[in-house]
Amino acid sequence: MCGITGWVSHDSDLTTRPGAGDVLAGMTATMACRGPDDSGTWWHPNAALGHRRLAVIDLPGGRQPMVLPTPRGDLCLVYSGETYNHAELRAELTALGHTWRTASDTEVVLHGYLEWGERVVEHLNGMYAFAVWDSRDRTLLLARDRMGVKPLYYRPTPDGVLFGSEPKAVLAHPLAERAVDDDGLRELLLPTQRPGWSLWKDLVPVEPGTTVTVSRSGIRARAYWSLRTTPHADDRDTTVATVRELLTDTVRRQLVADVPRCVLLSGGLDSSAITGLAAAELSEPVRTFSVDFPGQEENFAPDDLRPTPDAPYVRDVAALVGSDHHDVLLDPARLTDPDTRRAVLTARDVPMGSGDTDVSLYLLFKAIREGSTVALSGESADEVFGGYRWFHDGSAEVDGFPWMVAFRDLGSGAASPYREDLVRRLDLGSHVRDQYRAAVAQVEPLEGESAREARMRVVCHLHLTRFVRMLLDRKDRMSMAVGLEVRVPFCDHRLVEYAYNAPWALKTFDGREKSLLRHATAHVLPASVRDRVKSPYPSTQDPGYAAALQRQVAQVLAEPGHPVFDLVDRERARALVGADPARVGQAQRFALDRVLDLYHWFDLYRPRLLAS
Repeated sequence: MCGITGWVSHDSDLTTRPGAGDVLAGMTATMACRGPDDSGTWWHPNAALGHRRLAVIDLPGGRQPMVLPTPRGDLCLVYSGETYNHAELRAELTALGHTWRTASDTEVVLHGYLEWGERVVEHLNGMYAFAVWDSRDRTLLLARDRMGVKPLYYRPTPDGVLFGSEPKAVLAHPLAERAVDDDGLRELLLPTQRPGWSLWKDLVPVEPGTTVTVSRSGIRARAYWSLRTTPHADDRDTTVATVRELLTDTVRRQLVADVPRCVLLSGGLDSSAITGLAAAELSEPVRTFSVDFPGQEENFAPDDLRPTPDAPYVRDVAALVGSDHHDVLLDPARLTDPDTRRAVLTARDVPMGSGDTDVSLYLLFKAIREGSTVALSGESADEVFGGYRWFHDGSAEVDGFPWMVAFRDLGSGAASPYREDLVRRLDLGSHVRDQYRAAVAQVEPLEGESAREARMRVVCHLHLTRFVRMLLDRKDRMSMAVGLEVRVPFCDHRLVEYAYNAPWALKTFDGREKSLLRHATAHVLPASVRDRVKSPYPSTQDPGYAAALQRQVAQVLAEPGHPVFDLVDRERARALVGADPARVGQAQRFALDRVLDLYHWFDLYRPRLLAS
């Protein structure tokens, strides 16, 4: 895993351009958290590439930018991520006449580009974002993995492009203005994960499963992968066996590393399955990590989202597999520390966090990084196998994004912190309806499918192409902020394609959520976890958390001239501060967190708001 950035200018010589060296150094430095082990830059008259390295495979040999000379000009690659099938590709390319200087997957991707051009991505199994400058025809290729696990952004310029793993790398260039228009704000207030959205005006994400080619003639995007509908012919037993085979192979591939590894363990089905499969592959005890809060288990109060505490199930899994387990305890003081919030906001570049879950992820990853460089996660299993409660409680039947239907009261109505004139101007209802229609239009129907199966196909597609991107982006930013590589086996595109096309009746054949996953991994799970009801990532129930947020928002209210009040309604914020902390619900807590996120984001980024 690494951080990449660069600058293409077709109308100037960057090697002699005054100040260009300092500009590239500044862009590259913003990626230091993603790559704490090494730094490098490479120059061509029309291109400058920067790289920060997190060394995971071939520690001495995988330095970047990596250059491959050809008779017609150099190829230069900056790469972020992992290619899990690099050994097979190396053998294939060797048979085609390629020779090697290193044992790194980076060199395999570079030679793959020499052999197959932009279609190299179609040969890769992994999570990646990379850029190749091809001196032979002075073109830049940007590429992103199929599910969008690794981020990549670009900003067109009058004579080329700027790019980076994160917006901050591009925003470090003087040509990139820190401006946010109404289109950006709509997604900030009510995110639908609209394709092409990044909050910052003129900054564009490379879409998952897409390559972008930049040449003197312009910018061209090509989708090389999308979620396609195909008939599913396998019976139940074959489907369960295939899921088991795919997931076992994926975990085996993703355990390969030349650095210490671990697994994130919450005690839920998803992370427990990954833990059990990883333990079966390793010759030494698997290291596992969980996040918890003081007194959470003893004082746990079931609610609509979390019916059970995690700790008992974590202990059952750790005991079954014999893991070297570590609990990371987080109290309200750590979760509400303003400096930590600012670190989280700097990692994300946008003020759209999820309160204590973002901060706790960051602190968990920070603790893990003290002894491990790679972690496997159960992220995305709910999207792949249909695990969220709104798949099953009727929310999926309503015409709209199911997660918005299920959480329609969160951040809206009395709990909303936003100015009413802003909400009216943005016309959020129309925005969401338009995006929903656009998203549904991308779903390919299956001939002969029942109405129920067709609807659940739409719901699964929405989650795999929209909702999952929010979670993957959060996981990437929180982990890479501390130089930890988090791998997500459930995002293997082979598994995603297969599970997506399994009928909904198969995904729920035992009358429960995630039936296929539950049965495919039953052999590595304790009975308690096999029977556990879905519980989301943990969140503190300590009322001290809400009280601390209220005190900090009260301090914000003492600065009436602060630009945060261009978006936040003072009276609504004042009402949130005045509520009884013991009676502050999830929606009110979310609103308090959002006020603080916006407040610190204005201070950190100094954005210019452009009203339509």
